Amino acid sequence: MIFRRVAGPDGPAVRARIHETPGPRWFAPDRPIRTVHGDASMFIGGVSALLLQSLHPLAMAAVAAHSGFRGDPWGRLQRTSAFLAVTTYGTAADAQAAVDRVRGIHERIRGTAPHGQPYHAADPRLLGWVHAAETESFLRAHERFGRDPLNAAGYDAYVADTAVVAEALGVADPPRDRRELSRRLAEYRPALRATPDARAVARFLLLDPPLPLAVRPAYGVLAANAVSLLPSWARSLLRLPRVPLLEDLTVVPAGHLLTRTVRWAMAPARPSGQAPPA
Repeated sequence: MIFRRVAGPDGPAVRARIHETPGPRWFAPDRPIRTVHGDASMFIGGVSALLLQSLHPLAMAAVAAHSGFRGDPWGRLQRTSAFLAVTTYGTAADAQAAVDRVRGIHERIRGTAPHGQPYHAADPRLLGWVHAAETESFLRAHERFGRDPLNAAGYDAYVADTAVVAEALGVADPPRDRRELSRRLAEYRPALRATPDARAVARFLLLDPPLPLAVRPAYGVLAANAVSLLPSWARSLLRLPRVPLLEDLTVVPAGHLLTRTVRWAMAPARPSGQAPPA
């Protein structure tokens, strides 16, 4: 249920169109971005990214005023999921078209945050924060929960791959390895804080997700692990304390079980009688 909500009702058809349309791609099949973005750990990384991104007051003000996050949270997640899929796996033409659409939307989003500072979603500095927080979250999630974690060089190459998409979106000089990514995140720290809107988003994501009661336990595992991925300073800002023994003995193992289950559920069906891969 959670995963169908993220992919949308037409998820299988959209996935087939993205992967099967012939033409050149931005990324070759062996690139790390394809490994990371194709893994079930992305579900955990995505929620963690939303929590981390909310700590920039201008980014949070833009989301609160323009994204429809609370009114249509699944629609927003489906659009984000589709954008990641197209730019990672789609043809170069489709990837560029998706980027152009997003840039057009960003250009129109302007306003003033509650504390009086103006924002523009196309501001390269603001785009840079969203990109860095997202890349860090997906990388951390894959490193901990990915089926085949990459080595240090592989994660550096992942950051370099994401920089291709970031530049196309208007990010100025995005980080191209993990050290640069960490340095860039540190540069944003003085501007970050947990506004009332950021804490409201955290409550919405962690305590009141728009899901049936039957799937809340599985989502609770996902959400708890998304919190466990956050840097300690981000957890402090959002007032999400760490309980080391509980997390290490129950939360993280449950996250591994959840991602294994998702991989099994999302694996392509095999023809009758065909043996599973070795």
